[in-house]
Amino acid sequence: MSGAVRILLVEDDLDIANALIPALRRYGLMVTHVRTAADALAADPGDLVLLDLGLPDGDGINVCRQIRTVSDVPVIAVTARGEAADRVRGLRSGADDYVVKPFAISELLARIDAVLRRTGLLQPRPRVTVGDLTVDIEARTVQVAEKPISLTRKEFDVLAVLAAHHGRVVPREQVALYAWQSVFEASSRTMDVHVASLRAKLGRPELVQTIRGVGYRLGSD
Repeated sequence: MSGAVRILLVEDDLDIANALIPALRRYGLMVTHVRTAADALAADPGDLVLLDLGLPDGDGINVCRQIRTVSDVPVIAVTARGEAADRVRGLRSGADDYVVKPFAISELLARIDAVLRRTGLLQPRPRVTVGDLTVDIEARTVQVAEKPISLTRKEFDVLAVLAAHHGRVVPREQVALYAWQSVFEASSRTMDVHVASLRAKLGRPELVQTIRGVGYRLGSD
């Protein structure tokens, strides 16, 4: 899609909202914030809704159901309700994903990215060139100095998500969701092993940069 992704944040807790809004905007997202169920239903949902399920004037589950009657906009439920039954209820109401408080901002950003990609709202650049490295995401091919490089499926997936965000830091959680479909791999040595192997095969270790405590970036500087 063209232009910045528009997020409707439905959160009555100002402390949480004030922490989320600048983080989302730093990630390049446009954010509209409302605090009540009534305001959520009256607002433009934008491209994705981050919906707190515990609102002062109504149940967020009902808000999600009402949104679903008029729109197929992606919804991520953001809530303190962590029991399995609550997760199932939220997903059955029409939510596309479910994040339990407290959560890391990087995990939320990874889930936003994953939902937008699943729904086709965020398309990766089909071909990315960094120095003499060329990554064709659609064809799943890699070349260095015009010579093809053979990667495993996971190695390519790691490189692809970095290439899709070329020049930007990609949180480990986002890499994990893209390559392993699970945030649990974010703290695993498995990812470190795949990144080390990827660097060795590319022969350009400086291109895949580690941002300590955050994630990785594909860049030439």
